[in-house]
Amino acid sequence: MIFPTLQFAAFFALVLPTSWLLMPHPRLWKPFMIGASYFFYGSADYHFVLLLVFCTVWNQVLANLIYRATDPLRSWLLGLALAGDLGLLGWFKYYGFFAGSVAAFTSRLGLPMPLPLIQVALPIAISFFTFQAMSYVMDVKRERTAPVATIDFALYLSFFPHLIAGPIVRVTELVPQFASPRDPRKIEATRAFGLIAGGLFKKVVISDTLASQIVDPVFGSPVLHSRVDVIAAIYGYAVQIYCDFSGYTDIAIGIALLLGFQFPQNFNRPYAAITLQEFWHRWHITLSRWLRDYLYIGLGGNRKGRIKTYRNLMLTMLLGGLWHGAAWNFVLWGGLHGCGLAAERWYDERRGSEVVRHKLLRWFITFQVVCIAWIFFRADGMGNVGELVGQLIGGGGATTVTPAVVLLILGGFLIQFVPREPLLQLRPVFARAPLVLQGAALAAVLFVTSVFVTGQGVAPFIYYRF
Repeated sequence: MIFPTLQFAAFFALVLPTSWLLMPHPRLWKPFMIGASYFFYGSADYHFVLLLVFCTVWNQVLANLIYRATDPLRSWLLGLALAGDLGLLGWFKYYGFFAGSVAAFTSRLGLPMPLPLIQVALPIAISFFTFQAMSYVMDVKRERTAPVATIDFALYLSFFPHLIAGPIVRVTELVPQFASPRDPRKIEATRAFGLIAGGLFKKVVISDTLASQIVDPVFGSPVLHSRVDVIAAIYGYAVQIYCDFSGYTDIAIGIALLLGFQFPQNFNRPYAAITLQEFWHRWHITLSRWLRDYLYIGLGGNRKGRIKTYRNLMLTMLLGGLWHGAAWNFVLWGGLHGCGLAAERWYDERRGSEVVRHKLLRWFITFQVVCIAWIFFRADGMGNVGELVGQLIGGGGATTVTPAVVLLILGGFLIQFVPREPLLQLRPVFARAPLVLQGAALAAVLFVTSVFVTGQGVAPFIYYRF
């Protein structure tokens, strides 16, 4: 079940009023929301609900044991909790990748050691809910929070607006909001509808159109396209993945707002970033801070000297790349960002305040590095990367890029530089407009997006497969 479908619309039309009716009665509301979230998750495959239940019980039991234990037992219990989470993630997401890689490597050495290749279906959202569970037990270990009630943790982990593709919300951000019923008079309905409408537009009109018109054809068969097509596809994918993922996040935040809950921001005009470090402060913000707080700082951060700082940056980004997908191209994507972050840090340490003089140049370099790295992220393996680079260097012939595609790429790019203040000032003005006018504006957005929906329906969000 994905957001921009009639199936989800029917589901939410039942859940929203029922949630508000039951919210004054937490003993009824919490089980209802857990059940609704399990139904939402199980609509893809009901067997995977058992994984979510296991992850909930496992981490809640270990969190309580960690809280009551003393060192060094607490560290051992944390290791056990993380081993269970990573084991779950590793089996379903990475077993086939590592088994195939080991077999290929030993075959090249003339020592074939084939591991059994087992076809394991990848559960939707497993990367997201395991990361949230790990952050919970680590926060309990670090005494940033006490264990919450089991029913609250179950709801936190399964809450359907963020379950499938984030934002990666922390226990301390969401569970306190369960403590008392939300006030329906304080719901930011105008903001919620604006986020949902904007997210639908970005997903259906911009992202899906760019995917079908330029990105998928070129990445699918690079040798059939010209150099101009490849360049357009690379920049087009940069816009596509931004509009797809930020569109999903906007819808998720809007749905949570209608239910009475606040989620953290997940995107903040990332392609306006002047440095790669700033890019990661603006792109998938909740994942970036997870990697920083639980991996980079855990490795030592920048506290153990320059060389180890570079090492920690590289390891963090390599593992961040692997988190996105079980393939070497994702690892290389993370490695490119790790190298870029280390080189950037090395340069800034030597140039000091001089770096501010070249903001435009640094923005240009940063954007090109990000777009080049997207080639590895989108490509279907390293062979596909080689074909794209070959066409980029020597591909001639006529282009298939249309003016509409160029406008969508430019529009998706330039929206990064639209000042936020005027838009924020327009929100209360729109909120005071007659309901008929507000409804007409929302209906217009929905009509425009429906025009762009093909007979096959809305394409799944890119991050659903992570």
